[in-house]
Amino acid sequence: MSLTTIHRRIYSKIQQRLFRGKAILIFGPRQVGKSTLCEFILKETSLSFFILNGDDGDVRSELSETSATRLRSIIGNHKLVFIDEAQRIPNIGLTLKIFVDQLKDVQVIATGSSAFDLANLSNEPLTGRKYEFFLFPPSFGEMVEHHGLLEEKRLIEQRLIFGSYPEIITHPSDAEELLKLLSGSYLYKDLLMLEQIKKPVLLEKVLKALALQLGNEVNYHKLGQLVGADKNTVEKYIDLLQKSYVIFTVPAFNRNLRNELKKGKKIYFYDCGIRNAILGNFNPIVKRTDVGALWENYFLVERMKYQAFRGIDAKFFFWRTTAKQEIDFVEESEGNLTVFECKWSPKAKVRFPLPFTEAYPDARLQTVNIENFEKNLGYDY
Repeated sequence: MSLTTIHRRIYSKIQQRLFRGKAILIFGPRQVGKSTLCEFILKETSLSFFILNGDDGDVRSELSETSATRLRSIIGNHKLVFIDEAQRIPNIGLTLKIFVDQLKDVQVIATGSSAFDLANLSNEPLTGRKYEFFLFPPSFGEMVEHHGLLEEKRLIEQRLIFGSYPEIITHPSDAEELLKLLSGSYLYKDLLMLEQIKKPVLLEKVLKALALQLGNEVNYHKLGQLVGADKNTVEKYIDLLQKSYVIFTVPAFNRNLRNELKKGKKIYFYDCGIRNAILGNFNPIVKRTDVGALWENYFLVERMKYQAFRGIDAKFFFWRTTAKQEIDFVEESEGNLTVFECKWSPKAKVRFPLPFTEAYPDARLQTVNIENFEKNLGYDY
């Protein structure tokens, strides 16, 4: 089974935006299939294409300071240009601007596994000149399309342990070995190239501490004491881990109540398998004490994937009071609030805190368990 047999839902969206006078940028974690997706798009067209890789020194040299004439001589008569690992190329934003403004017969597609050097693409020089896409690891919905609802629901326990990276899905017997490789230095290769990361060992300590605190509020000061670093260093490392799409933060939700937490943060991983690999814990569900946190993480990321594909700008929060009443997730989208309480067992009883339901009477209250999971994600199977 090849990776391209797992149909990625954003494929058609990208195809529809080819040759509309804008650069196409595809972001996402390493090894989620960005290059495979782009190569599939290129091969499906009848046009000649040209591939450049930012990992190659001569490519970085040629594209970091260039001109329209120079670019034309590099790509020849090719009409489609794919730049992989674009975040490695200095001044890549200016180079892409030249493609859009001066090589109007050429469609350029660029991928990036970090937001470091690509961050300037959100401002100048590419304002109004780009379509942006974010590629997650394959979603529950994509896998249902691939091999059916029953099979994918049977595999949910495996997803909680080994995650959903394409190579893990297509080579399940090698999952542990592959995840150990992926969660090593390759995972944060971009981070290690930055001057700010002077202590790779500290980075690994921070990652491990975050993995252990999955689903709990993170205090940067206490985390610093735990790993032997000051609060500012920890905060900087966490920010960089977010920009490399390893983790993401969920802030506290507060609107109406005086005793709602105002500044809290929880941290989750884009993939449960990566989180477990960092800890070296691939124990089955029945032997784990962190099933609740993994279930939260898995559901949240799958809901993010679902809303992102629909083009919904959904924001996610957790809710807690100073009296320690709490709710796992509050989703704000299209002017509505939807509340999710995640319980692995269908038998678990859930009571939503009265202060919340009184303060936000219009919020939809959802209990998510293994039996109703797909309905709460939004799928109509």
